Amino acid sequence: MSRVGKKVIKIPQDVTVTLNNNMLTVKGKHGNLEQEIKNLVNVKLTKTDVEFSRINEEKFTKSYHGLIRALTQNMIIGVNELFCKSLILEGVGYKFQVNGKNLILSAGFSHTVDFPIPEDLQVKQDSPTKITISGISKEKVGFFASKIREKRPPEPYKGKGILYAGEKVLRKAGKTGR
Repeated sequence: MSRVGKKVIKIPQDVTVTLNNNMLTVKGKHGNLEQEIKNLVNVKLTKTDVEFSRINEEKFTKSYHGLIRALTQNMIIGVNELFCKSLILEGVGYKFQVNGKNLILSAGFSHTVDFPIPEDLQVKQDSPTKITISGISKEKVGFFASKIREKRPPEPYKGKGILYAGEKVLRKAGKTGR
């Protein structure tokens, strides 16, 4: 049995989970999310918890069992609390700027790079070199943060670039002269 899939998910008090025609809907104080569930798992829904069990022992069914449980857990956490990712810019002249529904990045290029902020995400500028991305979907928050980081990943010699908060860059020594 899947270690992740067999765990029971506890539902917080202000979150409601409903299942209609293989569509799992989670509603909370920050919004609502939906996820389609294939007929490979059975869902046991009570007032306080959600439990998943698979219908057969095929390899794909086993992997889907753990996946759908993890996705449901992330949906419940997302609508109850928000998922957040922080990005930090390291480098002289590098800065973030939030302008309405656009994020403007100055990261050593000859031009600025504009990112349209998705409707269901919020971007808060903590300082010119630090932003926090938050939203109810863990997937969308992580994807948007990775798209920003992709423009200037941290380099190992000087440590310049866009880093996740708490990320350590493995530094290299560089050239040595005689």
